[in-house]
Amino acid sequence: MPNLIVVNNPKRWPFTHTGAEVVSARHYLSDPKFSDQRGVKVFNLCSSYRYQSLGYYVSLLAAARDHRPIPSIETIQDMKSLSILRLISDDLDELIQRSLKPLQSDRFTLSIYFGRNMAKRYERLADQLSRLFQSPLLRAEFRYLDNHWALHRIYPITIKEVVQEHYGFVTQAAEEFFASAPRAPRRKIPRYDLAILVSDDEENPPSNDRALKNFARAAKRADLGVEFIDKDDYGSIPEFDALFIRETTNVDHHTYRFSRRAAAEGLVVIDDPASIQLCTNKVFLAELLSRHRISHPRTMIVHRDNKTQVQQTIGLPCILKMPDSSFSQGVFKAEDPDSLHRIIERLLDDSDLIIAQEYTPTPFDWRVGVLNRKPIYVCKYFMASDHWQIQKNEMNGETRYGDVASYLVEESPPAVVKTALRAANLIGDGLYGVDLKQIGDKVYVIEINDNPSIDAGFEDAKLKDALYDQIISVFVERIEKRKAR
Repeated sequence: MPNLIVVNNPKRWPFTHTGAEVVSARHYLSDPKFSDQRGVKVFNLCSSYRYQSLGYYVSLLAAARDHRPIPSIETIQDMKSLSILRLISDDLDELIQRSLKPLQSDRFTLSIYFGRNMAKRYERLADQLSRLFQSPLLRAEFRYLDNHWALHRIYPITIKEVVQEHYGFVTQAAEEFFASAPRAPRRKIPRYDLAILVSDDEENPPSNDRALKNFARAAKRADLGVEFIDKDDYGSIPEFDALFIRETTNVDHHTYRFSRRAAAEGLVVIDDPASIQLCTNKVFLAELLSRHRISHPRTMIVHRDNKTQVQQTIGLPCILKMPDSSFSQGVFKAEDPDSLHRIIERLLDDSDLIIAQEYTPTPFDWRVGVLNRKPIYVCKYFMASDHWQIQKNEMNGETRYGDVASYLVEESPPAVVKTALRAANLIGDGLYGVDLKQIGDKVYVIEINDNPSIDAGFEDAKLKDALYDQIISVFVERIEKRKAR
């Protein structure tokens, strides 16, 4: 992606070896040639970003031209949001406390120049903040209250606001930053850019490494640029046209904040915030399936006032679930009254509401993958050997899984596919994995999952590359619809 530096007066721009074109704000705003350029990263270093200033309009028009402004209008607004500052402060809490621990004062100001700080002990904190609030020059203010440091304010600054003693360091940081920034690629610039959010630390990611590579190859075939990002790249979201979350989602998690930010920035995002919010809560799903008369095992929403009625209403054995359970975690089987009481008490200590569900043993569960209100793959997930779930966590820390059999949609039982579609379409038009049980000619929905597993060698066993192409094509179609609007 080519680099463009926009300043008020290029004659006063002090850095000569940046490897990027330096233009005036007025030139960038008025010259038609910039409107025709694609894939441009615009470093906005104007003297002010206040509303309706030249700097404000540089970032605004850069977004309209499908350029990548740094900072973006959204980043400038985020810096003013107290709620976002609190979230960021919480996310970086450990790093903030460790970095600022030796200080004796109750206030501290951190200057961030192209992602760096003059003191090595603050470099990591400076780097993290510059990733979250992408802007060439930043100033962050921290307050110490109740034995705890917190981010109080962060805002962009201009070259004129850099103190004279720091000028040599800023010059070096700027030249090193632009020297390492990507040059205009030799290859053809892709039509659009897709970010895929992943985590290297996750034990059970929704896609294995081979599947992620397959997604990247499918994106390339569709002329999409792909970049794998992680939780430290929150500030880079505005650089992309779409976000694909391939990390296990939860509302109280950075995946949800990434999804919210992407949706607010106008990106195509899967999983979208509503899907994460609805699918990750089993209490909501239980009520939804019941209200729309979709067949499901007998289910009860349990709280402290009705917990003694579970055995009578559901029977034993029964399944008890935390509202945000996933990958067989937070799901328990009560065999007798003692275990029922013990598990309920433990779960209600963490959540005011939990789910009790009829135990319906089957040798396998059906999983129907649904995208854009259409079925795209079908699998059988067999139970792990000598276990009632598809996943069994052993005492030694090992995990055993049951077998997986993949099917084409057209060779799968129509009742299973039809029921899965009815259930998924109650949530939206995102990517879902609907789990079902089939007992005789009856089909029961167990749950609807956002962020379903798509692993190479399993869900793609029948469709191969066509599965990845189908998913990527939905991103392209939705991006183009948004661009057209």
